[in-house]
Order: sequence, then structure tokens, then C-alpha cells
Amino acid sequence: MARDGNHAELLVIGGGPGGYTAAFRAADLGLDVTLVERHDSLGGACLNVGCIPSKILLHIAETVIAARDMKERGVEFGAPDVKLEQIDEYKARVIARLTKGLSALAKRRKVRVMRGDAAFISAEAAECKGADGVRTITFERAIIAVGARPRPLPDVQCDDPRLVDSTGALMLARASKKTTQKMPKKMLVIGGGVIGLEMACVYGALDTQVTIVEAERRLMAECDPDLVKPLEERLAKSGATILKSTRITGVETEKNGLKVAFTHAGGDGEDVFELALASVGRVSNADRIGADKAGVTLDERGNIPTDGQQRTNIERIFAVGDVTGAPLLAHKAAHQGKVAAEAAAGRKSAFFDAMAIPNVAYTHPEIAWTGLNELEAERRSIAVQRGVFPWSASGRALGTGADEGLTKILRDPASKRIVGAGIVGRNAGELIAEIVLAMEMGAESGDIAASIHPHPTLSETLGLTAEVLEKTVTDL
Repeated sequence: MARDGNHAELLVIGGGPGGYTAAFRAADLGLDVTLVERHDSLGGACLNVGCIPSKILLHIAETVIAARDMKERGVEFGAPDVKLEQIDEYKARVIARLTKGLSALAKRRKVRVMRGDAAFISAEAAECKGADGVRTITFERAIIAVGARPRPLPDVQCDDPRLVDSTGALMLARASKKTTQKMPKKMLVIGGGVIGLEMACVYGALDTQVTIVEAERRLMAECDPDLVKPLEERLAKSGATILKSTRITGVETEKNGLKVAFTHAGGDGEDVFELALASVGRVSNADRIGADKAGVTLDERGNIPTDGQQRTNIERIFAVGDVTGAPLLAHKAAHQGKVAAEAAAGRKSAFFDAMAIPNVAYTHPEIAWTGLNELEAERRSIAVQRGVFPWSASGRALGTGADEGLTKILRDPASKRIVGAGIVGRNAGELIAEIVLAMEMGAESGDIAASIHPHPTLSETLGLTAEVLEKTVTDL
């Protein structure tokens, strides 16, 4: 088909991991693709204001923590000289390098990239409002990949630049200029989920006194408590204050900071913070694209239901990533993007199966889990057998000061197949990939136990945990 700037075989709305992956895969399959992105660069929230910049800051924090921990092993460094502007400049250079790479990949694939806000006007057309005006794009098929945005604090009205969301928290120099030209002395993290705890680790490592407020009884409520416990202990040891079963009841602006009122079982209280991070979840952007005009239905949470090939209730329109609901993960979005692109191209793409999607909190220590966890197994009355290997029995972990960690594998009692796993400790996010592959291949715990792991490594704990299940372990 001849290329026409006002028509596309496939229109992709959103240039994040799900959107650009779908656009690139569809182009590779021979479709004429138009990709609409509202921001100046591709990559979405993940690359620009999420996954990538946060991991840069977390690596810096990890290095600072590692240098401090070396003191008890006989090596002492001086206090770090933290230059916030240089950190933000480095972060910007990394992001620019990646976004330029995506632009180059789009150009090589002849994907037409348009800048602007896109919204459906029917099931066959959309409008793109950009700097050069409004353009109507007709399409044969479309993929919605517009992601999610930070959820605002409920029942709190405060228009103050010192109350930031996750995007604002990533700008260290910008945040500091609202206070004392340095890292804030006191910071409040509202929400004990993954994003809030990651930022708590960053700011805590850079000498900010952090207070974490969580409405639930536990931090990271979606994760097994035994995996979260080492992180909570590390945070408390580093000086963080953790208030669980606590709710924010008000935020007021003062000259020296934000006066925050809260309530919990022990009574009411208040304190003043130089910076407050609101991290209470994210909401789908599906309400911003005129989905109703295309006939696309949303569920009660504002997400877009899809089938296993990412089709919405309108056969020609697909949806991928955060707009389809939890888990809100870039790697899930990218995988869904490929499935949707292949289905849009007429291929019999494999149905998307979320069973083994890995989750990672890049905290200190890291936490990673995949598949079924013990909380969910108990909730659904699913019988599982549990194997745990404490890193205090790992030579590699002891030698690197990572003995607080543990590795856990869950298996089905009848088939012995692995149904889930969790790891807390250094590089947990890297280690969990072995379990993801094992689950995808239908492996039994004996398969991992019989696989020779290098010694001494942290990956060895996976084999030893499998040996616990097989009752062949000799290291415990």
C-alpha cells in the first residue's frame, strides 16, 4: 500500500515500551505504521521518567551504601561529595542516548512518528493534536499503548512544588532548589509500594532522613512478607521511620516545608518535611483517548479489557501495557506489544500468558518474585510446597555482605513443577530470570537441582533451594 501521511494500516497510540515495540514488530512484518507520541521523545514513562532514570539513581545509591559498608571490612572511604546537578546531567545523557536510539530504529523501519495527543473520533479514525495543528488519521487497525499516570493523593488538596510525584522525585537538583540547594534534610514518602521504597532508598543513601507512611499493615502488600522483611530491617537500620496502617489526613504549606497530618492506631500526629513524595499507585490513561468514540469499553477501574491476543471488544483495535491493568511493568507491555503486532499482521500469535511475569523492586536489598506467591496460594486455597535457602549459608553472600537475603521456590506437590519463586538480596532481579525460564519450560524442582550452578555465586542459591525441595541439600 502506498504510504499516506493521513492513513495507516496500523496506528499505534503511545511510544512507550509497549507502543514502540508493537510499532517496530509490525513494521518488520511489512505493515505501514504510524506511531503517535505526545512527548518529544520515544520511550514513554519507563525510559524518560521511570525505569531507566530511577535505576541510575539507585545504582548511585547502591555505590554509596557499598562504600559505607566497606568500613567494617577494613577499607574506609571519605564522605561522598554529591553533586546533584551533575547527577541529573548524567541521567539526562543516558536517557538522550536511548531515546535517540529509538528514533533511529523507527527511521530505519520507516515507522512514521507523529508528535501530539491522539484521540479516537471513530473506530476507523483518530485526531492528532500537535504543534502544527490537528490532523485526522484513518487506520485499518490500531494499538492503544498510552500507559498510566501517577494517582493523586485522595482527599488532599495541596498545590505546592515540594509535594512531588515519582517524576519530580527523580530530579534531585530540581527538588533541592525548592529547599536549601542540597538534598532535603527530611522527606516523606507517602505509599510503601515499589516506587516509594525505591525512592526512599535513593534519598536515604544520600543522607536524607526518610519517613515512609503506608496505609496497609505491610509494605509492598503484593509481596510475601518474608521477602520484604530484610528490606524493612535495612531501612530501619539506616534511620528511616516506617509508619504502617497510617493515613495522611492533610498537607499544609509552610515556609520551611510541608506540614503533614496523619492518623494511625496510636493516635494522630503531624510533622514538617522539606519534600514529600506522593506514591500511591498509578491510573490508566485510557480515559484520555476518546475510547468511547471508537466503541472501546473500559472496566470499572478504567482499564481496557483484552483477550489473549490483546484485542479489545472492537476487533480491529488492540491494547497493550498499563492501560490493560496490573501488573504495570515495562517488560509486560513490550511482550504484549509483540503479541498485538503479530495478531494485527494476521499471524496466529501465541496468546499472552501472564503466569511467569517477573516483578522486581530495585531497592537495597533487591526483591524479585514471579508466578504464584504464598499469599496468593493461601487466598486461592492452592496447595504448594515451599523450599527456602537462607543466604547466611551462602559463601558468596557472606563474602559480599549480602547474607540478609534468601531464595524461595514454590512447587506443585503432585507434579513437582515450579509454580512460583521469590528472591530478596543483591541482584535478585537478575537471578529471577532462571525461574521464569524454568516455569515457561515446565521444569520440575529436580531439573534445577540437577543443573550444576557455578560456585561460589548467588545463582547457586537457586540450585540449593531446589535441593531443599528435593531433600538432597547438604549445605544446610
